Amino acid sequence: MTAVTTEVPQRREIKTALPGPRSQELAARRANVVAGGVGSVMPVYAARASGGIIEDVDGNLLIDLGSGIAVTTVGSSAPRVVEGVQRQVADITHTCFMISPYEGYVQVCEQLAELTPGDHAKKSALFNSGAEAVENAVKIARYATGRQAVVAVDHAYHGRTNLTMALTAKAMPYKKGFGPFASDVYRVPTSYPFRDPEGMTGEQAAQRAILAAEKAVGASDIAALIIEPIQGEGGFIVPAPGFLAAIAAWCTDNGIVLIADEVQSGFARTGAWFASDHEGVVPDLVTTAKGIAGGLPLAAVTGRAELMDSVHSGGLGGTYGGNPVACAAALGAIETMREENLVERAQHIEDLALGRLRELQQANPAIGDVRGRGGMLAIEIVKPGTTEPDAALTAAVAKKCHEQGVVILTCGTYGNVIRLLPPLVISDELLLEGLDVLAAAF
Repeated sequence: MTAVTTEVPQRREIKTALPGPRSQELAARRANVVAGGVGSVMPVYAARASGGIIEDVDGNLLIDLGSGIAVTTVGSSAPRVVEGVQRQVADITHTCFMISPYEGYVQVCEQLAELTPGDHAKKSALFNSGAEAVENAVKIARYATGRQAVVAVDHAYHGRTNLTMALTAKAMPYKKGFGPFASDVYRVPTSYPFRDPEGMTGEQAAQRAILAAEKAVGASDIAALIIEPIQGEGGFIVPAPGFLAAIAAWCTDNGIVLIADEVQSGFARTGAWFASDHEGVVPDLVTTAKGIAGGLPLAAVTGRAELMDSVHSGGLGGTYGGNPVACAAALGAIETMREENLVERAQHIEDLALGRLRELQQANPAIGDVRGRGGMLAIEIVKPGTTEPDAALTAAVAKKCHEQGVVILTCGTYGNVIRLLPPLVISDELLLEGLDVLAAAF
């Protein structure tokens, strides 16, 4: 079978005002049929994408510093992903693994056992979305421990289902008006170096969280503690060194299942296969999605074999979980990460971009903090001379970048963080041009 290739020119080129006439036409049609609760960052409609460029329906070429929220790590329509999907879709589109299993599911689980942190025996179950993976990780932890309570941290984001909304810290837009939420969920402080008391170490921040958990519920009643090793929607917060290790040690000492939510930070994004690797932390369960399958819906819970096997047969699964086409895409994406050394490429992006962002910080007192790892980087925008968030300036800077054909995303509990998530296959030239546009936007 001849592979279909999407060859989008790798340059920024604006041919119309944004949005262009075709995008405006689609927006009018959308207004009639798409629910208003579904928002979009930019009013331009994509037609093709590859590498570091998105081409819209009006022929404009936009620099992609968002990767579909960390999904197209290997680039959109990556050749190995396309080829694997084409082969698979011609053979089997669906049988349901719970009815008639297939090799692709097993192969993906083999890759997860090899790549996720730790050298212990591991098993996986496949699902469709990050939120679904998180829900199932909590199910497994509760079943295995016989306990009910789950601890999450400040600034956390874990999804939009009922349980994951309970785990998520930010009310607007994720929780407002959607309650009541799942019970037995408790929140404790996290490590936020930019906003923590000056001089607070990672170990001290961990002790603060542990004392809060023990006061609120008691260690003996906690089934799981769930945490993003680098927080995503909460603001790309990298905890202080030692924080995650101290939390992990407390969980181990108290029989608490440590769940690392690596939905956004996993699969080479941070310059390691998983963000937990930077701290030498080995979680009991790891949830993954986003970058795992090059754009197709796939998610997983991977964990210690004894935990994963504790649940009775039929207790885990789903009609579409581990769909054969999505599994083929995942195998193509993982092969791309290996063959193109995208872990090392993410490290190079960090070196290139952090230097430029710190130069920008020196020139602009509104940038309070620059942080991140690999291709998961952020700037936090504040009122100059303070730590007071400036969400208005953040939105204005993002809007100006969008007008100039650069896709960037905002995040943060206070709406004042610009996050950068370029495809790891983006060229240095496009990345630096995108950062120049960001600098000019200030």
